[in-house]
Amino acid sequence: MSDHAEPILKSRDESLCPCKSTRTYADCCLPFINWEKKPQTAEQLMRSRYTAFFFRLSDYIYRTTHPDTRDPKLERELEETVGDINWRFLTIIGSSKGSKEDKKGKVEFIAEYFVEGEPHELHERSRFKRFKGDWKYLDDRG
Repeated sequence: MSDHAEPILKSRDESLCPCKSTRTYADCCLPFINWEKKPQTAEQLMRSRYTAFFFRLSDYIYRTTHPDTRDPKLERELEETVGDINWRFLTIIGSSKGSKEDKKGKVEFIAEYFVEGEPHELHERSRFKRFKGDWKYLDDRG
């Protein structure tokens, strides 16, 4: 790591998390993205996946997609396209189930983003399902 990269990463870790939780990145999504902790709820996984999209971390997105719906081409597609979108803002509308005790859950959200300078909005009702005890993103058919 260069001498210049370390202060930038430290600053990023201490700034507010992109998932809009009002906590710092280091105290919110970073432990999930670094595989130090596992999301305990579907909403935590959803927020960490948004943050991974924000920081263009395609491996995390791929690995947190449920195997039942993970397209074999997903990893390559993510690597090729993750840099095309600039994520701007996340609003959680609500969730159902998806708690520590549940096996399934849903999270509805709106994510604002830009593609080639043009604003867009993704309104999704995501479904989440546990796989071997861990929360995974299932699909957008909630």
